[in-house]
Amino acid sequence: MNRRIYARLAVTNIKNNRKTYIPYIFTAVLTVMMYFIMHGLARNDSVGEGKISQILMMASIVIMIFAVIFLFYTNSFLIKRRKKEIGVYNILGMGKGHIAKMLILETMIVAGTSIGLGFLFGILFSKLMWLLLTKLLNYDVRMEYMIRQETVAGTLLLFCIIFAMTLIYNLMQIKLSNPAELLRGSSQGEREPKTKLLLTAAGVLLVGCGYGTALTVESPLAALRLFFAAVVMVILGTYALFTAGSIAVLKLLRKNKKFYYQSKHFTAVSGMLYRMKQNAAGLANICILSTMVLVLVSTSVSMYLGSEDMLYVRYPKEVSVETFDADEDKERKLENIISETAEAHRVKVTDKTITHYGAGTAIKEGENIRLTSTGNYSDDSACEFYMIAQEDYNQMTGENINLKENEVILYTTKEKKYGWDTLKVEGNTYYIVKELEDMWTESKAEDRLMEAVYVVFSGKAQIEDWLQYIYDNTDMNREWAHQMCRMRYQVSFALKGEREDCIAAEEEMKARSESEVEEVRYESRELERRVFYGLYGGLLFIGCYLGMLFLMATVLIIYYKQISEGYDDRERYQIMQKVGMSKKEVKKSIRSQVLLVFFLPLAVAVIHVAVAFTVVKKLLAILYLTNEPLFFICTVATVAVFAVFYAIVYGITAREYYRIVK
Repeated sequence: MNRRIYARLAVTNIKNNRKTYIPYIFTAVLTVMMYFIMHGLARNDSVGEGKISQILMMASIVIMIFAVIFLFYTNSFLIKRRKKEIGVYNILGMGKGHIAKMLILETMIVAGTSIGLGFLFGILFSKLMWLLLTKLLNYDVRMEYMIRQETVAGTLLLFCIIFAMTLIYNLMQIKLSNPAELLRGSSQGEREPKTKLLLTAAGVLLVGCGYGTALTVESPLAALRLFFAAVVMVILGTYALFTAGSIAVLKLLRKNKKFYYQSKHFTAVSGMLYRMKQNAAGLANICILSTMVLVLVSTSVSMYLGSEDMLYVRYPKEVSVETFDADEDKERKLENIISETAEAHRVKVTDKTITHYGAGTAIKEGENIRLTSTGNYSDDSACEFYMIAQEDYNQMTGENINLKENEVILYTTKEKKYGWDTLKVEGNTYYIVKELEDMWTESKAEDRLMEAVYVVFSGKAQIEDWLQYIYDNTDMNREWAHQMCRMRYQVSFALKGEREDCIAAEEEMKARSESEVEEVRYESRELERRVFYGLYGGLLFIGCYLGMLFLMATVLIIYYKQISEGYDDRERYQIMQKVGMSKKEVKKSIRSQVLLVFFLPLAVAVIHVAVAFTVVKKLLAILYLTNEPLFFICTVATVAVFAVFYAIVYGITAREYYRIVK
C-alpha cells in the first residue's frame, strides 16, 4: 500500500475523531508546556541551589510522573472508542500490519503536534511564569532567563518515550484482538456486575479508619506520623467504595420499587449499574484528583497569606542572639556589639530580655522527667526541657522569689497547666512552688511541634549539674554533646527607628556577632522575612501550578467519560423512545443519571476535605501556621470556586452528551 494512503488515512482518522483527539492533543500540549516551564525554572541559575530550587525540582518530578500516568490513561479512552472503527478496517481487508503503520503515523502526528506546540507555548509563557514566581518570592533581582539545552533535551526525551509507550500499548491491543472483538469495541463487559460485599466492607473500613485517624489526631507530631497512612487508607477506600460500594447501593435502589419504577430513575439506575465496572475507576479518579486540587490550593494559599503570622510565631522576638558556653567576656562583647551598632545606625534598643539557661530533651513519664540529649520526634511524650536560674527569673519579672534547692517554678507551652505538686527529674523530687500562666520566653501554643517545659531552679549550680549529667549519660558525638550541654546566654530585643536603619543595624550586628564571638546563633525576624516569603511564595506557586495540572486532568476525565457515556447511551435511549418513552421523559432520565454520576465525586471530595481539615491544620502548625480562621476561609473559598468551575465543566460536557444521545 502506498505510504501516502497511510498518511491520508491517519489525518482523516484524526479529523473524524476530533471530539476525542482535540482534547487529548490540547492536554498533551499543556502537559509538555508545564513540564518544560517547571524544569526550566528548577534549572535556572538565578534561582540558586536553596530550598526554592529543591521545591521546583520536586514539582518537575511530580509533573513527570503525572504525565506518564495521565497521558497513558487518557490514551486508553481513545483506543477503546476506536476499536470498532479499526475492526471495520480489518474486515474490509486491511491487515494488522497495515493498521499498525496507520497508527504509527497517527501517533507521530499527535506527538509532533503536542511536543511542538508544547515547546512553543512553553517558550512564550516561561518568562511570564518566572516573573510571577519572582513576584511571589519577593525577589528584587534582574531578570535573567535562558532556555537550557538540558531542559529541551529532557522534555523531548520524556514525551517521546511516553508517546512511544502509548503506541506500543495500542499496537498490542490490536494484535491481541480478533475482528469480532474489535467490532464490539466499547460494548464489551456490560454484564451486570456482582455485589462484592467483602470489598464494600473493606472500603467502608478503610475510609472509616482514615477518617477516624484524621479526626482524633491531637498533636502535630501525631499528625505528621499518621497523615500518610490516613491518606493511603482513604484513597484505597475511595476506590473500593466506588468500585463495589456503588454497585451495592444501586442494587439497593433497584430493590426499592417506589424509587426504581419511575421513568427517570429506571433507566438511570439500570444504565449505571450495568456499566459501573468501567465507570468506577473514572469516578474515583475524579474524586481523588478533586481532593488533591482542593487541599493543594487551600493550604498553599493559606501559607502564603499567613506568612506574616507564621513569621511572628517562628520568631516571637524581633532579634535573638544566643551563645553557648556563656561567660562574662562573651556576654560583655555581645552587649558592646549591640549598643555600638545601634548607636552607629541611630536606632534604639527596646524590650530587652537577658536569660541564662540550660537546654536538653526530656521524656515525660507521669510527673517524672527523664533527661536525654536528643529528641525523638515520633514520641508524643518527648518535650524540650529548659532550665532557668532564679536570678534571671527575678530580674525579668521584677519579683523577689527565693527558692530552696528542692523547689522549682514550672511553665509549659501546653494550653492547660499540669496541676502537679511535685516534679521528679531523674528520681530527684522538687516541690512546685508556682506553675505559671505565661512566660517571657514564649507564649503557650497547643500546636507547637514539640512541647516545651521550662523549670526555674534556685541557682546556676543546679543547672550546670544537670547539664553535666546529660553529658555524662549521652551517646551523642562528644564534640556535639560538649556544645549542647553547656550553660547558654541569650539576649532578645527589638529596634526602634527607620526601617532601613534597623535592617542595616541588624545586618551589621549579625556579621560582627558571628565574626567576633565564638559559637553564636543570631536570629532576626526582619532578616528572615525574605526567606520566609520566598519559601511560602514558592509553595504557593507550586501548589497552584500542580492544582491547575490536576484540575486539567479532572476536566479531561470528565469530558471523556461524558463522551463515552453519550455514545454508549445513544442506542439505548433511541430504543426507549421507540417503545413509548417520550422525549421529555428521556431528557429527565438523562439529567438524573448525569447529575448523579457527575456530582457524586465532587460531593465525596468535599467530605474528604472537610474531614482532612483537622489533620492538615495540625500539619500546618508544624510550619508555624496557627491561624485557623484564615485556613478555614481559604478552604471554604477554594471549595466554592472549584464547585463553580466544576458546574461550568458539567454544563459544557453535559451539552455535548445530549447532542450525542439525540
